[in-house]
This record gives sequence, structure tokens and C-alpha cells, in this order.
Amino acid sequence: MSRMPLYLKHRIEKVKERYLYEIYESKKLPSWERFLLTWIILFGFWIIITGHLAIRGLFLGLVTTGVIAYYMRDLLTEDIRHSKHLIWKILYFVLIYLPQYLIIMAFRLLESNIKVARHVIFMDINPAIVKIKSDLHSNTGITLLANSITLTPGTLTLDVVRRLDGTYLYVHWIDAETLNPEKAGEVIKGDIEKWLKKMFW
Repeated sequence: MSRMPLYLKHRIEKVKERYLYEIYESKKLPSWERFLLTWIILFGFWIIITGHLAIRGLFLGLVTTGVIAYYMRDLLTEDIRHSKHLIWKILYFVLIYLPQYLIIMAFRLLESNIKVARHVIFMDINPAIVKIKSDLHSNTGITLLANSITLTPGTLTLDVVRRLDGTYLYVHWIDAETLNPEKAGEVIKGDIEKWLKKMFW
């Protein structure tokens, strides 16, 4: 039996991986933007921790956080999606994205708490472990999605599996309305994934 089909299949998988890697790399922020964003985050943290606004303290903070940001730029901001100008991105996040996320989570928490309370009172639960797909690939995006799902009562992210065609989450659902992955994903993820895709790749 010829090994050619197996070799071709292996080569096709390698080409797919390289193609996806190039797509992910193109979605990342440029190196200088990653450095600047990391510097701003660390300097803000420095001001909060020290609590001093003296010129000497601020200068020391700028220099120290600048050096740290140079080496840590890939750790904090590697997963942020590349889009438009840096200043626009910061303002948009502070004024629109963050309040939007807080509002989405507040409504989801309220809705989930009411549903879980109703299930506890009437004991009409239908638990199941469902598999849902996410288009997010970055570590930060997947982590935030998994934690957001876990934070809402009634759902708990058990496992995350990454594949070439996407990321799959296994979620324990206290009242499984459907076992269809697409429909279950729509109900469980809601608007959270759409919000995360604006920020992370």
C-alpha cells in the first residue's frame, strides 16, 4: 500500500497550520503598539499602587515601567486585535467596549440568577454537558469567554479544545434547552463572543 496519500494529508495539514498562523500574525498589533499599550497599563498600575503624583515618583515610574514594558510587551497585549489607530483603540475601549461588556454581563447575571432560582424552587432542571464552538483563537479571548460563561449561574466551562477550524468549549449547562452545538452556542455565549471578537482575535 502506498504511503503517498498519508504523506499528502500530512503536508496539507502543515500548509493549513502555516496559513492559519500567518492569518493570526496579521491580526496582532504591531510591536511598537504592543510596547506602548503595555507601558500605559503598567504606568497606570504604578500610579495606583504608589499613590504619589510627585514629579520624581512619576519620572521613576515612567522609566521603570518603560523598561519592564519593553520585555513584557508580548505577554499583556499579544492577543489584542489589530484595528485602526492606537489612540482610537484606547478611547474606544474605555468609553464603549468596557461599559458595553459590563452592561452585557450585568443583564446576563440578572437573567441567569432568576432562571437558576426558578429551577431551584420548581426542581425542573435538565443538566447536560454541551459542546459549543467559538471563532476566537487567542488565549486572552478564549479565557475571557470561558470565564464569562462560568461567571453566569447555571453554566460552567469544563474544558477547552483547540483545533484548526476553531476552538471548542465543553460547558455544563444546568438546564439544557438543546444539544445542538450551534443553537446551544447561541444561547450560552449570547453577545459575549461578539464583544470579545471586537477586541481579540
